[in-house]
Amino acid sequence: MRFVRAFWRRKWIVLGVAVLITGGASMQALRQPKVYAASTSLIIDVTAPRILDGEVKEVMGEERSNYWFNKEYYTTQNEIITSRAVSLRVVDKLGLQHDANFLGLSHLKDEKERSQAMQGADAAGLLQSRIRVQPVRDSRVVTVSVEDLEPQRAALLANEVAQAYMAENQALKLRTTESATVWLEERRAELEQSSKASELALYDFKKESDVLSTSLEDRMSIVSDRINSYNLALTEVRTRIAGLQGRVESIRHLRKSSQAGDMTWAEAVPGADDTALQEFKRSFIEQRVACVELAERYLPEHPKMLECERKLAVVKEDFVRSLNNVVRKAEAELAEAEAKEKNLVRLLAVTKDEAFEVGKKEIEFDRLRREADNNRRLYELVLKRLKDIELSGLLRTSNVRVLDPARPQFMPIKPNVRRSVMMAMALGLLVGVGVVVLLEFLESSISSQVDVEQKLGLAFLGFVPRVEGKGENPGERDLYVHRQPKSSVAECCRAIRTNLLFMSPDKPFKTLVVTSSGQQEGKSTSCIFLGVAMAQSGNRVLLMDTDMRRPRLHKAFGVPNDVGISSLVVGEGSLDRAVKSTEVPNLFVLPCGPIPPNPAELLHTQAFADLLKTVSGKFDRILLDSPPLNAVSDSAVLATQVDGVVLVLRAGKTHQDAARRALRSLADVQAQIYGAILNDLESTDGRYKESYLYPGDYGQREEVKDRVASS
Repeated sequence: MRFVRAFWRRKWIVLGVAVLITGGASMQALRQPKVYAASTSLIIDVTAPRILDGEVKEVMGEERSNYWFNKEYYTTQNEIITSRAVSLRVVDKLGLQHDANFLGLSHLKDEKERSQAMQGADAAGLLQSRIRVQPVRDSRVVTVSVEDLEPQRAALLANEVAQAYMAENQALKLRTTESATVWLEERRAELEQSSKASELALYDFKKESDVLSTSLEDRMSIVSDRINSYNLALTEVRTRIAGLQGRVESIRHLRKSSQAGDMTWAEAVPGADDTALQEFKRSFIEQRVACVELAERYLPEHPKMLECERKLAVVKEDFVRSLNNVVRKAEAELAEAEAKEKNLVRLLAVTKDEAFEVGKKEIEFDRLRREADNNRRLYELVLKRLKDIELSGLLRTSNVRVLDPARPQFMPIKPNVRRSVMMAMALGLLVGVGVVVLLEFLESSISSQVDVEQKLGLAFLGFVPRVEGKGENPGERDLYVHRQPKSSVAECCRAIRTNLLFMSPDKPFKTLVVTSSGQQEGKSTSCIFLGVAMAQSGNRVLLMDTDMRRPRLHKAFGVPNDVGISSLVVGEGSLDRAVKSTEVPNLFVLPCGPIPPNPAELLHTQAFADLLKTVSGKFDRILLDSPPLNAVSDSAVLATQVDGVVLVLRAGKTHQDAARRALRSLADVQAQIYGAILNDLESTDGRYKESYLYPGDYGQREEVKDRVASS
């Protein structure tokens, strides 16, 4: 809404800018030369007609059904049509570099000057800028248009551009085929040499590794079988060694635990129960029994006893020898098994080394074989592709066909005066709107209720409208609210009075300072208007003129200024004589009195405070008309002695920075600020009508003709 009202206020700016731009564009369009266009349509297939077998593929690619591929392909073709290469073909064929009419140099009459200009002209670039390509939606048809100052030449250029594009496509195909052929021929020779070298290297490796008769796979299988057999035999031997070790350890344990000279321990050795050993044991026992029987009959020195003891010793010696042979046999078997284990371990290690060597050769053989296979496959692939390209390069088919050749069109396409005027009008309106928006953003004055509340952070008390009038008598202007009680000005002042009373309903104000940030902002007039509105409500109101530098209240009411505030503060005169009645019932005025040399010090005295306290007991409301805050410090001094302060702002004139400085002055003395009054606004300005405080024409019965003067 704010910008809508701003556009309405500044509508003449918008219309003026629009008319100016529209007029200039119209004149410019009418002065431009007429431009004609001719179009030819082409059918562009993704690939040329296929004549050869499907196995023979061209260098330029093949047709696909992918949407994005086709889109990219046709975009590329459009760029080729408008390329400089195509334009150069047309320029060379038609000799456009020497055509003064085409180059736009026919206006030069001097032959030398024209010749120099033609030499510096870029005919290809000029033609390139005139070519337009427009694909037909959902088809393979493309429209090629060329603009020119002559309709016949435009048609000629369009047809020649189409032919040049087709020729350029063929040339590009041939150049690509030739480049591919050269590259493939070089690769073929290299791959042929590489294939031969890799095959010879594979043969040499077979010969060195002796794998011509037996393959490495068979040799690896043989070695694997040997390793398995060795592992099986080694397992069996180690199992037998484990048993023999247990047997030998048990023999050693029996021998160690037997008493010295007692050979009977050997009887417990495993394997000591064979037939021969048992026979020796039986003979030893029988002979010992015989010796015992003889010992019962004979003395030890008897020959029979000696003979028997000798035989017993022989039999025992044979028995012990047999037992020792059993022990030595067990130890010999263990030694034999351990030696066999060592041999098997050695054979297994040798066989594993042989397996590793065969595996290594197999890896190298596989590498050489893969290299030979790859080189052979690449060679065959390059050879086949080379033959395909040589065959496809012999074809001269094209994937582009002319559908409709261009014909001269005698209706110019430029300048389009109507479209230019409409666009200029729209542009002018947009520029005008932009100017209005810029002016609105650059406006730094206080102009509306929103500015007061958002930019200054003050309560908005109401408007005091500007009233156009002819009277120049200050008394008539200042007493306008009294003499026109049904006017919109009076309604606004009564609204301000009501808002002030509602600012502190529990503790109504008694004394109130009315001030402004600068001069000529209407604070004296607003003070009088507010005093009249309060007096009309039945309150006894006193207006005190505390502006001791430029007092004006005595002039507004036509009362003498010989005795006033300055007189009472210094102890001269009486209050009853100084207070003057006015033609407004219940409204009284206390003039400034003689202007003192030190107003600020005078207002800061105890005598002035006592005077303010005295009049507070005699009147219901006391309004103090004070000087501007940014000019002098008098208002700040007064603000500390009253109940509150009202700041008067002139709509569209009071600068935001000035208002903020005034508020800082009041904040420094901790003054009670009730709010702000927006003064001197235009009644026709739509910015103020959104506020519920603006009365508009409601209750207004007569046209206001006087203007409220600012002071």
